[in-house]
Amino acid sequence: MGVTKKLIACAAGAAGAVMAAAGGAYYTAFYAPRGPVEDHYRLPTGARDDREKNRMLSLIREMDAIPYERVFITAHDGVRLSARYYHVKDGAPLQIQFHGYRGTGVRDFSGGNKLAREMGFNTLLVDQRAHGRSGGHTITFGVRERYDCLSWTDYAVERFGPNVTIFLAGVSMGAATVLMASELPLPGNVAGIIADCPYTSPEAIIEKVCRDKKIPPSLGMPLLRLGARACGRFDLRAASALEAVRHTEIPILLIHGEADSFVPCDMSRELHDACAGPAWLLTVPGAGHGLSYIVNTGAYARAVESFTGMCLERKRREKNG
Repeated sequence: MGVTKKLIACAAGAAGAVMAAAGGAYYTAFYAPRGPVEDHYRLPTGARDDREKNRMLSLIREMDAIPYERVFITAHDGVRLSARYYHVKDGAPLQIQFHGYRGTGVRDFSGGNKLAREMGFNTLLVDQRAHGRSGGHTITFGVRERYDCLSWTDYAVERFGPNVTIFLAGVSMGAATVLMASELPLPGNVAGIIADCPYTSPEAIIEKVCRDKKIPPSLGMPLLRLGARACGRFDLRAASALEAVRHTEIPILLIHGEADSFVPCDMSRELHDACAGPAWLLTVPGAGHGLSYIVNTGAYARAVESFTGMCLERKRREKNG
């Protein structure tokens, strides 16, 4: 074999190795195999003691027993999306809720949904794409999910009428999703956004996880970006919650546990400081990832009730001129 052929063979081998590594990165971070059962009772690692775990399990069991309507829509790219609709009363405001990465709505919103129902809200508990009953195999950390959020708001206006008041709510990846969606052409019915432990951008949280796993971001991130593009057909850099909140006037309530070891609380502080519109931040001492409601239900409820009340009054003033 000549020198040129050897070089070509080496280059092809190197390219093949890189693509194999990128494929592995995609399957580790973004691919979601579909299973027949949603495991609502698989608790997150943030639950630190038996008291927190038992409270979560009690809330999950309570929510799992409540009757709901299963609804489906078609996403912007043709993926079939599913949600549970919980009806409290006709004409009530609607909260659309988005769970976190590899989570379930029943688990991640067992507390938040209970609070919304107690406040008299109807709720639409979404299965994010590649989760639960929704279709798709690729989790895009909000890049595509933000457009799913837009689709669900359009569905809500079509189903409940042009006067329905909508709140968007999310936990973790779901929180980043609703913040990323805030700069899209959402209907004017959206009165406010509640974001519990969001990250600033897909790249920022993935870089943080790489560091946690002792993987140099300079090595891991290029492979993850390549895997996302080549296998998932999306660009990790196409969306950012931090950039989105700089371009929206929708009121935003940020909630974050100060003991969150997965998504740093400083990410919510950074998001709060970047908001162009009205914004509030509640941090909960001692609360791990997604556990602010569990650790301090009173503070959580007061913040959400005050925020939604202010947003509803704002909408009333707008309607009355």
